[in-house]
Amino acid sequence: MKEITASMAGTVLNIFAKEGDQINLGQEVLMLESMKMEIPIESGIEGVVKEVKVNIGDFVNEGDVLMVLG
Repeated sequence: MKEITASMAGTVLNIFAKEGDQINLGQEVLMLESMKMEIPIESGIEGVVKEVKVNIGDFVNEGDVLMVLG
């Protein structure tokens, strides 16, 4: 199972991928807000989104799983 994780702590501002979407290497999948800055989260892997683990407005910590790809 492949996972996309948070690179830093922050609040989920936007989610750009949904279950069933094909994700390419380097594709922006999510936007976090941390310390008043918008931080794009890019996929370091390729695959199909099996599960989105967060919702807009959720607070995440560094290393938390954001999405699971298959």
